[in-house]
Amino acid sequence: MKLKNYCLTSMFLLVSITVFAQYGMQKKADKLFNTFAFADATEVYTRLIDKDFNTDYATRQLADTYAFMRNPDSAVVYYQKAVEQANVPIEYYYNYAQALRGVKDYKGYRQWMREYKDKGGIINEAQLASDKDFLKSVVNAKQSYFLTDVKFNSEFSDFGAVEHNGNIYFTSARDKGALTKHVYGWNKEPFLDIYVTEKGTNDSLINHKSKLKGDINSVFHDGPITITKDGKTIYFSRNDFNKNVLGKNTEGITNLKIYRATLTDGKWKNLEELSFNDSSYSTGHPALNSDGTKLYFASDRPGGFGGSDIYYVNINADGSIGEPTNAGEIVNTNKNEKFPFVNSEDVLFFSSDGHQGLGLMDIFATVYSKDKTITNVANLGVPVNSSKDDFSFFLNEDGLSGYFASNREGGVGSDDIYAFDKTPQLKIAGKLTDAQTNLPIENATITLLDTDGKPIAFVETDSDGNYDINIDRDTDYKLQVIKDGYIEDSRDTTSKNVDKNVSTITEDFVLNKIQEPTPTVEPYPIVELAPIYFDFDKSTIRDQDTDGLNRIVDLMLNTYPEMAIEIESHTDSRGPAEYNKRLSVKRAKSTYNYLIEHGVNKDRIVSFKGLGEEQLVNQCDGSIKCSKAQHELNRRTQFIVSKIK
Repeated sequence: MKLKNYCLTSMFLLVSITVFAQYGMQKKADKLFNTFAFADATEVYTRLIDKDFNTDYATRQLADTYAFMRNPDSAVVYYQKAVEQANVPIEYYYNYAQALRGVKDYKGYRQWMREYKDKGGIINEAQLASDKDFLKSVVNAKQSYFLTDVKFNSEFSDFGAVEHNGNIYFTSARDKGALTKHVYGWNKEPFLDIYVTEKGTNDSLINHKSKLKGDINSVFHDGPITITKDGKTIYFSRNDFNKNVLGKNTEGITNLKIYRATLTDGKWKNLEELSFNDSSYSTGHPALNSDGTKLYFASDRPGGFGGSDIYYVNINADGSIGEPTNAGEIVNTNKNEKFPFVNSEDVLFFSSDGHQGLGLMDIFATVYSKDKTITNVANLGVPVNSSKDDFSFFLNEDGLSGYFASNREGGVGSDDIYAFDKTPQLKIAGKLTDAQTNLPIENATITLLDTDGKPIAFVETDSDGNYDINIDRDTDYKLQVIKDGYIEDSRDTTSKNVDKNVSTITEDFVLNKIQEPTPTVEPYPIVELAPIYFDFDKSTIRDQDTDGLNRIVDLMLNTYPEMAIEIESHTDSRGPAEYNKRLSVKRAKSTYNYLIEHGVNKDRIVSFKGLGEEQLVNQCDGSIKCSKAQHELNRRTQFIVSKIK
């Protein structure tokens, strides 16, 4: 017996670790997807499908991931599986159609566009006819980002917003009231300076008092910036102006250069011009990669592909700078690429008027292969991009919020900063507590099921009784809670009509312990109510047991029309106790469904429950060797008559 308990404990721990590992894997995959690390995301979603964890969700995500990677051949495979799912969001009919178009299956494309339209989808025939890019159709099928107000925009140019340690740094020409005011002849606005404000402040009147302290801001253009993770070093654009000397090229034009400064006693000091600058061309818009070892920038230096290209340099451990490397012809065109940004997964974003876009300058994300090679670029779509100039993109580490700038209509000034939020992943979360003690219940199994009772995913509560499970929006679910020694609980829940900004639906459970049974009157002995049996690790009704069930149906419908029964299902002792508990519940459900489907009124089945391996009919508890026939006697459903008339 000790050996059996040790084995069961070990198996239980293994199952618990596996559950948490799989759920952690899903969170990792979602973060990779939200931060555009699509090649890495495909591997993790594939592993989730292989492990049969939240398979429907992982399949849809994997289909979208392949679409973003511009791989319609693989996207078709998973979109096909997605559209076979019950209650799948209708945009997947549309996405499947576009992927079919991407592999030149035009018959299938037309069929699924009709399906999409029949489900209530709206089709812009003119736009589809002119758009040959299947990925662009997928990206714009459903709005992913939503704009929020930025209170500190001014009547002048504002752009280059980045977040760091609770502050927002941005570049602005708002210095209208300063004593020493310079006006840029190009647009008659004050020269740009770098400002900082606390995130979340409601102060819309940010003036010269919010300028960065120290030696960064000059009398000419300064900004935008990028800042190291430790907050001690800043890289920024500035006109070719250093030590009170204004540099110019041979044509008398002052170009941009990139400078570096360090934070000393709360002020930015020790300005240093980077080694790859040159007065004969512009170098600006610096952006650090995730670990601060590379600096990306834009430059119209000789040897590029067009007007302005994206380049990068290595930053060595001693702070020295390597030689510039062009980001390549997939990123750069014969026109202008500017304002690079690199997110937490080292995905490069940039603005371009050379790639196919919605208007003038659009924001794009690079698409990487598994070996981290850039294979393509993806337009971020509306509402980030518009018919005007859209630039200076920034994305927070979670991939769910950020900023960009635009001169689109409806703004406050010539360029305005826009904040955006991505519709967050929705989850059900809650806490399990004991009804008598109000203490948390750990290691309880929470199973998420669809409306047909099919399990989707399951997790276990942590030491504080907490759990959370990612779910789809606009979907009905059922939650089932199982814990040894407690009465099982379940409830229906839904994500329909949940506001897009809501990220959590709370479902708490209070469980009652199973009480010792009180003496009851012996049930009515009826010989016809013989048990039925199940194959190992199965919950389906065997053909040889249908005659016995049919006799019970006949008895309840014809002989005893008021008889009520209880259903109790069991397993043998092999396998983890928690798993056997769930298996016995499935057996009870299968038995219940059979009787209902054959005419028995559900009100006459008082209860149906699974007892796992708690009530063995013999000594086959793992401490002795038993035959298959002996184990089979424990894999049973029993019927108890609670009422005859």
